[in-house]
Amino acid sequence: MINESLFYAKILLFGEYGIIEDSMGLSIPFNHFQGKFVFPKDSPSESQLRSNKSILKFVSHLKTMQFSGELPCKFNLKKLESDLENGLYFDSSIPQGFGVGSSGALVAALYATYVENPITSEDIMIDDNLNDLKTVLSLMESYFHGKSSGLDPLICYLNLPILIKGKGHLDTVGLPVQNTEGKGAIFLMNSGAPGKTKGMVEIFLERLKEEGFRNMVRNELKKHNDSAVKHFLKGDAAPLFQSVKEISKLFLNNFQPMIPQQFEEIWRKGIETNAYYLKLCGSGGGGFVLGFTQDLEQAQAILKDHSLQVIYKM
Repeated sequence: MINESLFYAKILLFGEYGIIEDSMGLSIPFNHFQGKFVFPKDSPSESQLRSNKSILKFVSHLKTMQFSGELPCKFNLKKLESDLENGLYFDSSIPQGFGVGSSGALVAALYATYVENPITSEDIMIDDNLNDLKTVLSLMESYFHGKSSGLDPLICYLNLPILIKGKGHLDTVGLPVQNTEGKGAIFLMNSGAPGKTKGMVEIFLERLKEEGFRNMVRNELKKHNDSAVKHFLKGDAAPLFQSVKEISKLFLNNFQPMIPQQFEEIWRKGIETNAYYLKLCGSGGGGFVLGFTQDLEQAQAILKDHSLQVIYKM
């Protein structure tokens, strides 16, 4: 029997790129999308075969890492390879390249199903298990992105909100209760095309070599990002939206080509009108964009050509 648990998507509410330079971050599960391991019941479809083939390549990479001693965990490779021979695939509704954890969910599912003696959600608060788990998952996910914080698969695995305190320190955290009658909201907007995480991260790391850009990330972005995290967790709307506005401006002025070109005008309009503020959801370049508004109806009227998916009411 395989692990038939669902592994959900995630959304990094705060911390895009900043967490690479020790900003705070806050990531939450997003149950609208999910994936799980499945065996084909009949002749496999093209998409099922494609999934099986891509997992085979990934497992070949993990096998090399395990034999070289790079992975601080042990996969049951015999069972994993046998299941793949029998057509195992990852049945997922999580869109790839949209910043909501498609590779993270697959990594989490592989770890949960095939690692011998995995760290469980009951174990995470013992000693340094949470960081140890993040380390393993980051090593696994680096296959997809070149460099991974391990945060996406961690959220997908635990299905809990995670607070990144900076300098690699993590903790589980409770979120403020949603105000279902409130006018404010956090929403997703679809750019219509996937982004390339690996390429975007490489551009960011290259730009960090520029002193001006590096100082902006370490000082301005960090200040407003950390402020936004703290105010969100306290439920302080007014200072939260002021911080998000500053983050939105910093992204618009400094993060090209992470902002999809078709969004630049409406990104700027949100800042100018204060009707909503947009920020990256994941690495950018495509995929979803995150929006924050204190008046959802007003934002919907201005963004009438776009479908807004509300993920949190305020």
